[in-house]
Amino acid sequence: MAKKGKSKEWDLKAAKKLFFDYLEKGNENKPFELPLDTVKIDDLKRKEALERLYLLIDDVLKKIYETGRPSIKLPSRTSSNIIWDEENDLLLLGQQIMEKQFHSLTSVADITRLMKVLEKVNELLIKDLHATKREIFYSDVKLFQDQKNSDKSIEDVATMLYTTRNATHIVASAKGSCIGRLRIRDKNDIIDLEGLGSGGWTISPMLDNIEIIESDAEFIIVVEKDAAMIRLSEARFWREFPCIILTAKGAADIATRMFLRKLSKDLNLPVFSLVDSDPYGHYIHSVYLRGSKRLSYESPFLATPDIKLLGVLTRDLDKYKIPNDCRLSMNKMDIKRTKELLKEDFVKKNKQWEQDLKLALDLKVKAEIQALSSHGFEFLTDEYLPEKLTTGDWI
Repeated sequence: MAKKGKSKEWDLKAAKKLFFDYLEKGNENKPFELPLDTVKIDDLKRKEALERLYLLIDDVLKKIYETGRPSIKLPSRTSSNIIWDEENDLLLLGQQIMEKQFHSLTSVADITRLMKVLEKVNELLIKDLHATKREIFYSDVKLFQDQKNSDKSIEDVATMLYTTRNATHIVASAKGSCIGRLRIRDKNDIIDLEGLGSGGWTISPMLDNIEIIESDAEFIIVVEKDAAMIRLSEARFWREFPCIILTAKGAADIATRMFLRKLSKDLNLPVFSLVDSDPYGHYIHSVYLRGSKRLSYESPFLATPDIKLLGVLTRDLDKYKIPNDCRLSMNKMDIKRTKELLKEDFVKKNKQWEQDLKLALDLKVKAEIQALSSHGFEFLTDEYLPEKLTTGDWI
């Protein structure tokens, strides 16, 4: 007899064997070989970042003495300089260069803010401390006026130094959490993520302090919603399916993306995402997959190109008999976002993904992960995920 919500009978035991046979093949986690027409960014150690900062300042001082008209050159972060690397499926920064001059009245505020951030980065690196973007803003509110100005200067400094923002010791406030079969070291503290109750470990933005000790996980699941994380945590899903589970509790923040990339690279594990069946959920998956346009210069350190879209897919709504009253109608913004995704080269390249988005557009429906609970609270952990994983039903 078929299980509730299923379109056909299936053998969980046999399917699990096939899934774990698939995992034994390993994850093709190859080092990135970036195209020649893109900028190379280094994830510098503290002393290396300081050395690069001093070389930059020495160059500025030299120009002051020689010409009295100093300037700083850095890669342009405009949309016209963002390149999609099809081979690695990454958004990267091209080699267009912009120049910030010190001798223009219109650039006085911009340059002064830039120097203030450089001063703060120097202080943080010397003292081996970390600061949030908000703290940098409050270090001189009168100068920055608005946090968007300090944030822009922070990103300028990272690109000027050709390094990641985390290497400058300026971090974004983290919101993600992680649980499952993993042990890590945070400076002098060893943390077993299986023994943290149902809350899990709050992902640290100071990932330079984090060392992965060991894991017997077979794969990683990234979930969009905290509600789904709670359901997986209460079910101790990682016991039957050895895995590590992460969530950014919504949009993919930098710390969660960077930690996921670190796990995937160091442990060489397959990665799956579980997001809402809507254009925003698909966009979140795309950010984990190939990075974002705003932080394209950091994509090699933030993106997980081999991540698979496990669900919730549009085609799952009928397959798992999700009731019509649990489906939501797309609004104008949803339709617009879906059409925009369909124009992206990385979506066109993946025909299954393209078909699923087109199906959503044809039906004009979306659904949250929680819609699966219409078949019972345990349906996600006991039936949906096991069947999706063991039958290879992902994009």
